[in-house]
Amino acid sequence: MSKQIVVIGAGIGGLAAAIRLAAAGHSVTVFEALPRAGGKAGIAEHDGVTFDTGPTLLTMPEVFDDLFRAAGTSLAEQVRLVDPLPAFRYLWPDGAAVDLHRTPEASVAAVSAALGSRAGAEFERYLAYTKGIWEAANGTFVAGYAPTLGRLLRMGPATLAKFTKIDPMRSMKRAVDSFVSEPHLRDICLRFATYNGSDPRVAPATLNCIGWVELGLGGWGIDGGLYALVSALEATAKRLGVAFVYGQAVGKISKTGGRADGVVLQSGEAASADAVVVNADAAHLYRALLPDGTRPGQLLAPSTSGMTVVLRAEAQVKRAPHTVLFPSDYGHEFADMFDRGQAPEEPTLYLCAQSHAHGRSGWATAEPVFAMANAPAEPLDGETGAEGWVAFEARMLKRGIDAGLLSAGDAVVWRRSPRELAATFPDTRGALYGAASNDRFAAFRRPANSAPQLDGLFLASGSAHPGGGLPLCALSGRRAAVEAAAYLEQK
Repeated sequence: MSKQIVVIGAGIGGLAAAIRLAAAGHSVTVFEALPRAGGKAGIAEHDGVTFDTGPTLLTMPEVFDDLFRAAGTSLAEQVRLVDPLPAFRYLWPDGAAVDLHRTPEASVAAVSAALGSRAGAEFERYLAYTKGIWEAANGTFVAGYAPTLGRLLRMGPATLAKFTKIDPMRSMKRAVDSFVSEPHLRDICLRFATYNGSDPRVAPATLNCIGWVELGLGGWGIDGGLYALVSALEATAKRLGVAFVYGQAVGKISKTGGRADGVVLQSGEAASADAVVVNADAAHLYRALLPDGTRPGQLLAPSTSGMTVVLRAEAQVKRAPHTVLFPSDYGHEFADMFDRGQAPEEPTLYLCAQSHAHGRSGWATAEPVFAMANAPAEPLDGETGAEGWVAFEARMLKRGIDAGLLSAGDAVVWRRSPRELAATFPDTRGALYGAASNDRFAAFRRPANSAPQLDGLFLASGSAHPGGGLPLCALSGRRAAVEAAAYLEQK
């Protein structure tokens, strides 16, 4: 029988859960505090040009193809993927430059050409190592139920053997150092910790699989921008009958006994439900949305945040689709963020030229360029307030100008500091990826998709299992929908 589901939030996880539950025949209503879908995968407009303000690369497109196929369509029918050439350009102040590509063979050849044959051989061994982690982790620890030590022990010897292959007992940096001696190549490998908002010096080596997801499985652009994927998901959900209510924030989840039975909007209006799916940060669920008298769960430390701007940049400057400009000492960036709790003095600068990466239209003589530098979640120690973020933005953009990647006349047409990100997404402190994975047991402490606080309450977001990033948020929505459907069948 059809049941009534309320989804709190129209981010990627909420959209994925809504589509799957609606495709299974349930009646789904999504309440979103913002005026449009997408969550952190947003858009903005300036002087007639629309641009992305969030994620800039699509990995694991098969996750979204599977989602669309559950609704009777496919990823290829909904969006057109763009193969950026090169995929990423990595630059350093000493003049070193490496272009990486969408296939590992091409990337190994490029590393050999730029950094020498020894570095190419090291990179090839590193990629084989990361592939092994991914193949051991994907089915059991990523796409499956949230891992717990008890569930791991019950899975038997074969699963325990896989657990050893994911290299959970040493740090990400220690593992990288064991494969890579070339310093520029080491920077590239350590950067994948930032995709999770974590510190490679203490995060488990398991996170090295992120390198394989991008470098081995490949990353794509989407014709017209990443928001085209959000629009396609929203349209698919509506075709299945999902109702969207925008500009309506949920104030509380209501309960009967120990069961979630609906939500109360901040306006005071109530909506009943047989199950509630939360597509919001677990911190917001625990601190604001749980009904009175419900014990919250334990939270991990937040991931890093980021200073993000979009520039109206001179189109004649030759840019790769994606560019990373490292500092002279990459280790100082992690020490600044995680040891000293401050924005990096010499930040790594990431640029996405959206016209090249996604075929987005620009202005007559300029193109939209997304720029980002990693920073700690709020609050900062020693550099608090809006003035601190203004100074940090100036530092990051100066690095781009000094390197010839940006021009002094480029105008910032959109910006969002960690403080503004925190204000838009309550209780996140501006964390981009939910919780950081800064200890070897973080995966076991990440909130599961079935919330233990209340029956009928489910989590589908980057702060829940399996983690942050576009495909993992979609997988979180899938797991929440699977577990919600099983719960509803038992009601």
